[in-house]
Amino acid sequence: MTPPSTGTQGQPPAAALRREGPRKLSRPIVRGKFLHVGGQKFFLKGVTYGPFASQDNGCEYHDAPTVQADFAQIAACGFNTVRTYTVPPRWLLDIAQQHGLRVMVGLPWEQHVAFLADRKLARGIVRRVREMVKPVAGHPAILAWTVGNEIPATIVRWHGAAAVEKFIHRLYRAVKREDPRGLVTYVNFPTTEYLRLPFLDFVSFNVYLESPDKLTTYLAKLQSHAGDRPLVMAELGLDSMRNSEEKQAEALVWQSRCAFENGCAGLFVFSWTDEWFRGGMEITDWAFGLTTRDRQPKPALAAVSEVFSHLPFAGERDWPRVSVLVCTYNGSRTIRDCCDGLRAVTYPNYEVIVVDDGSNDGVGDMAAEYGYRVIRQANAGLSNARNTALNAAAGEIVVYLDDDARPDPHWLHYIAHTFMTSNHAAVGGPNIAPPGDGPIADCVANAPGGPIHVLISDTIAEHIPGCNFAVRRDCLLDIGGFDAKFRIAGDDVDVCWRLQERGWTVGFAHAAMVWHHRRNSVKAYLRQQKNYGRAESMLEKKWPWKYNAAGHVPWQGRIYSRGNLASFERRRGHIYQGVWGSAPFQSLYQSPPGIISTLPLMPEWYLVIAALAVLSVIGTWWPPLLPAIPLLILALSAPVVQAVMGAMRAEFINPPASYIDLLDKYLVAGLLHFLQPMMRFWGRLRGGLHPLRPRGTTGMALPIPRKAIVWHETWSAPEQHLEMIEERMEKSGAAVRRGGEWDDWDLRISGGLLGGSRLRMAVEEHGQGRQQLRFAIWPTWSAVGWIIIVALMALAGLAAWDHAWVACGILGTGAVGLSFKALREAAASIGAMRAAVKDKQVADHE
Repeated sequence: MTPPSTGTQGQPPAAALRREGPRKLSRPIVRGKFLHVGGQKFFLKGVTYGPFASQDNGCEYHDAPTVQADFAQIAACGFNTVRTYTVPPRWLLDIAQQHGLRVMVGLPWEQHVAFLADRKLARGIVRRVREMVKPVAGHPAILAWTVGNEIPATIVRWHGAAAVEKFIHRLYRAVKREDPRGLVTYVNFPTTEYLRLPFLDFVSFNVYLESPDKLTTYLAKLQSHAGDRPLVMAELGLDSMRNSEEKQAEALVWQSRCAFENGCAGLFVFSWTDEWFRGGMEITDWAFGLTTRDRQPKPALAAVSEVFSHLPFAGERDWPRVSVLVCTYNGSRTIRDCCDGLRAVTYPNYEVIVVDDGSNDGVGDMAAEYGYRVIRQANAGLSNARNTALNAAAGEIVVYLDDDARPDPHWLHYIAHTFMTSNHAAVGGPNIAPPGDGPIADCVANAPGGPIHVLISDTIAEHIPGCNFAVRRDCLLDIGGFDAKFRIAGDDVDVCWRLQERGWTVGFAHAAMVWHHRRNSVKAYLRQQKNYGRAESMLEKKWPWKYNAAGHVPWQGRIYSRGNLASFERRRGHIYQGVWGSAPFQSLYQSPPGIISTLPLMPEWYLVIAALAVLSVIGTWWPPLLPAIPLLILALSAPVVQAVMGAMRAEFINPPASYIDLLDKYLVAGLLHFLQPMMRFWGRLRGGLHPLRPRGTTGMALPIPRKAIVWHETWSAPEQHLEMIEERMEKSGAAVRRGGEWDDWDLRISGGLLGGSRLRMAVEEHGQGRQQLRFAIWPTWSAVGWIIIVALMALAGLAAWDHAWVACGILGTGAVGLSFKALREAAASIGAMRAAVKDKQVADHE
């Protein structure tokens, strides 16, 4: 194939260039979910341009006077970016610069053939990409490079997703070698949505959906796919030939508004003109242009220009009153950055209240300098301060912002819009580590245990962190505000659970981002993890049924965190492709990591290490246990391997100055991955949260199967009876779980790691609304636990046979202790169930 033009064809006549010379354009950078230019947020208001029929000199963009006229009209209509599908000549970029336009440059190559089947072809593509970039690299008008556009699904399926991803990464590196400061993206589309390209500077998609609801839903999915990076719609449009010019204008209005309201960093309308040339021929059977072939404006041009004049939301709206609440304790280091960010917020109807919770560093006076209302109180803890702010708030929506977080200027717009278009009781958004906080903070941002959000779907959250937490004031008051016992952490989890307990939902706004400073020292980070561990133990005491026997919350949703990616398993998941790869939307579905991969990440892994260490010590007295030593070494190496893997996957915000600097960052990130589980476990232990803890039940009963009968004079649905028993069990502190669709039991109590009990109910109808309830209660045991007990007993017996009495005593004591614990846990859970059934019988008689 003939290489595309690289900027050397044709020179513009001098008369075609504007006399005032080129405008000064700064190159864009990516900051969180948006692009920035010169320190200001830069929304891409784009339109696609060309390619057109080649001229005699090979140029695919007409001559300079035509481009000059086109770009003058494009800029006058409010556009700031154009997208080309091939590399334009340098004179075109000069004209774009003169009109203040930036260009997203396409790098065409043989993506419609099996390009990886021939290594020579693949190497040639990489070489030609570099050759295309080199002549115009660094030009101030270049917004970004696109290293591909819609590789066909059949080609990706033929080569395999992993191989295509790897090749796109090669092209990305090739462009960066020629233009290190240039942004690079790949333009994907729904048929290959499953491609994982985390190295791209921003995510681009071509999407053509002709329903607002479908586009909104799909944009939320793409935002989850993009994560902390910007999402750009590389093509939106409607054919005015098959529709009408009026319908085209109407569709582009709602498509554009939908894109920006759902957090996109920009969009490109396809296309500027109906004139379009592809595959060696002019396309005449469609009309996607904002202008006709002779550049006469269609109604869509004025409609899109109007949308672009009010971003990211239309100007006329009745925005609800919002109260921004900042609670601080000795936060003088970051409060000014927080207040500066709040001053830059563009939302028209908000107040700021700062609660100084007994600080002694003058933080309250600093906040007062900004004219914000400051409430001072004696130190009473975070939750108490948040309740103080709540009582003083006048807004119908209250938004909690940490004193070390700086909001995006449109932060409140996205939060309020989410409330206005949903029934969510609370809404959260991303919290992203800012650049410039130093190397330690950069490493902490990649460490586990940070402020995370858990999403059940693309728009509904199971948990949102308190650093960026919005809630309807009436809903928060209805549940009694924050629980004051949570002085440092855990309060946000508690409020989310209490809101969901009322049947309300928690939403997530992908663009409502804040810059959240991470801890800037290893000591501060480890102290934070210890406090988080203590908060978890407090939550477990209040919500025991939320925790499993090992002491962890089995989240239903997906946890989003840069620092929690380390795993022995790196599953690609399963790609839904449809029959013969025909599905128009092909997604990647991943199951949660298995226990083998996650166990070394858990704090309790150190209990396994401790047990193996004990066995290794016993092996010095009784040689048959010496094989425990290599197992101990393997157990000790698992956290190290996980730490190395976690460090290697780190994505540092600030580029290292040298390879030594990069190595230092990797070492610190690995150290944090290694130490975090230990500190979290230490905090849990201090709060009494560990696998061998009692599960909060009181009362004991012999752990044998039992039955009970309860007579009921008035009729109730079976579900109501079980809900009453469940409520009584929860009030006693028991960890209760309902049976699922495939279970032959109705309720279960976990007495601990080794023992528990289950309940099944039958209802007899005796006429005139009278019912007799039959209950079966029986103990349950952990199979793994009893295997360990039996193994310890067997080893104790063998040690006695060998007259190794010290080993026999230690092993036997361990077996007896675990057996007693298993029996006690089952007895306690049986007792709790009997008490709940008995209490129901008393209540029924009353």
